[in-house]
Amino acid sequence: MPDSQSAPAPPRGGRDLRSAVVVGVGLLAVAVVGLVWLEGLLVALMAALLVGAVSEIATAVRGIGMDVPRPPLWLGAVAMPVAAWLGGVPALFLALVASLLLMCLWTAATRRRPTGQFMLAGVFVLLWAPFLLSFAAALLGREHGPAMVLILLLMVVSNDTFGYIVGYRFGRTPIAARISPKKSWEGLAGSLAGAVAVGSVLTPLLVGLPWWSGALVGVLAVAAATCGDFSESMVKRELGIKDMSSVLPGHGGVMDRLDSLVFAAPVAYTVLALPLI
Repeated sequence: MPDSQSAPAPPRGGRDLRSAVVVGVGLLAVAVVGLVWLEGLLVALMAALLVGAVSEIATAVRGIGMDVPRPPLWLGAVAMPVAAWLGGVPALFLALVASLLLMCLWTAATRRRPTGQFMLAGVFVLLWAPFLLSFAAALLGREHGPAMVLILLLMVVSNDTFGYIVGYRFGRTPIAARISPKKSWEGLAGSLAGAVAVGSVLTPLLVGLPWWSGALVGVLAVAAATCGDFSESMVKRELGIKDMSSVLPGHGGVMDRLDSLVFAAPVAYTVLALPLI
């Protein structure tokens, strides 16, 4: 008879919640320190996470025969957030173009056929993680930039936290069972409630925009974060893996932690930083 004490059942939801909370709080604490006292620390953290993200994506796609060169990915992962922080979105686009050109030249010079497929895979990686997340770095250079980045981070945290709590307790109706069976409409409603509450309260207080603009960015951020989560789920299913890596205990890989944020960052920049409202 097996010993029932020797193999504890995994936590509901398939996550090590203690490790997830410790890692998540640690990353958020470093981000807040960077926002309040040292913006360069936040940009350095962003660049480090992006280097890890592109590395694990390159490792994952190698499993299906896509041998993407890593040095151009690493350079792009550092250059894009730094350029966005120092020069805004125009500098970000210049860094993107330079990174794509370097990727194409490096691949052509170092890889054998099918070079075109490797180039396309490298372009995809550069656009998916470094380019999209660097809009958060671009926010730092705007008026009230640190406050806007803080709102973005807290909305994404609210999306994940309230979505998990409500989905764990009440989730019954999957949104797309074939892609992400644990994502439910009930959890999405919890995500919307949490992010809209954070945006409605903090946007007038920290940025000076009307409350409804905060509610709008909350709704759009949840929509973008959900799309980001589903996008990564589809990529992982295509690659036949559960997590991008195991580097972050309780979270999986770096990209498993950033999947919501990379899609939400351009949305937050568009609504909070551009003179649209």
